[in-house]
Amino acid sequence: MNDPGLAALSETLFASFSRRDQRLRGRQYLAGLLMAEGRKTVRNIAASLGDPALEQRLHHFISSSTWDWRPVRRTLATLLSQAGPARAWVVRPMPIPKTGEHSVGVAEAYDPHLARVFRGQQAFGVWHASQDWSAPVGWRLFLPTPWAHDHVKLRRARVPEGVRAETVDGCAVSAATHSALGWMSTRSPVVVDYCLSEVAATVRAFGAVGAPVVARVGPTTRFLVGDPSLPGFGAGALDAGRILESVTGLRRPLEWSPPQAGALPRSSLVAAVRVAFPGARDDPGALLFGEWNDPHRPPRNLWVVDTPTTPARTLLHLTKLPDQVATDLSEVGAGVGLKDYEGRSFQGWHRHITLASAAHAFTVLRRAHQPVSPE
Repeated sequence: MNDPGLAALSETLFASFSRRDQRLRGRQYLAGLLMAEGRKTVRNIAASLGDPALEQRLHHFISSSTWDWRPVRRTLATLLSQAGPARAWVVRPMPIPKTGEHSVGVAEAYDPHLARVFRGQQAFGVWHASQDWSAPVGWRLFLPTPWAHDHVKLRRARVPEGVRAETVDGCAVSAATHSALGWMSTRSPVVVDYCLSEVAATVRAFGAVGAPVVARVGPTTRFLVGDPSLPGFGAGALDAGRILESVTGLRRPLEWSPPQAGALPRSSLVAAVRVAFPGARDDPGALLFGEWNDPHRPPRNLWVVDTPTTPARTLLHLTKLPDQVATDLSEVGAGVGLKDYEGRSFQGWHRHITLASAAHAFTVLRRAHQPVSPE
């Protein structure tokens, strides 16, 4: 692929590589992700480049080489910020179905968006979400309990010592986001599109680094009503669904636009209630935000926000950004290989998904007629 924009992007992304051959393999792998038909396996990537003999060298480059993916992600995040400011950083799980036994992190897992159990890997991505496009800038691979305590599996997958932040869902989410936020000069809101088991702790962790948080919660997540004029005040911890059902008289309609091109604007009913986390000392308070698409049914989406003064219209628009991420993942990310790594290596998974993220960014920016080369 003799594309000047791709060549400029590759030169910038791989500037941290100390060896010329690594920079060459990086350019080849990135080009192959964009050109290969079907699954983005190393074999298909090599074939798309017209040189099947490259397969072994590219396999080594991803699975066994020494290059660090973290500087590449930092550079990619900087380029994306130059292309367009992030309205928010969206944290979202990415289920990766697998049938084999040996890929790193494979186990029975729950897909919260499809509401079903599957066998495979569970990754958490942090996405730069702008007005019209989104692209991933940070990743964590969830290592479930059977992996976290199996030293044979960890050794075979070459999981580095000390990697334990990827073994608990809330830790995986916060670790992925914190690493990405560390690369940013601005503190856009973080939208966590995942029902965490430890909502209060995760929200406080983001607040400690100055990142406003909008986190999805379930109807049974418990809060204290913080407004003395509302039902449930002083009644102790109540389910979020019950709190919102008690204030349906406060709902009002707000309009929003789906991410799909040509889609007509839609309207939802929304309501917000001041709440606090149970048992939290000196809790400054939060906002429980509900969205209804059917006024006769329970709220479809429930969120907690750690900045209670955020306007409802702003909140509704922020909570729709995961839809943009889902659309871009389906239309672009899946096609450039975000779910296609077949190797057993933990570090190989991170290297592959980093380059697939760059291929995704190149594609969405070009589609949006945004520059993909550095300024």
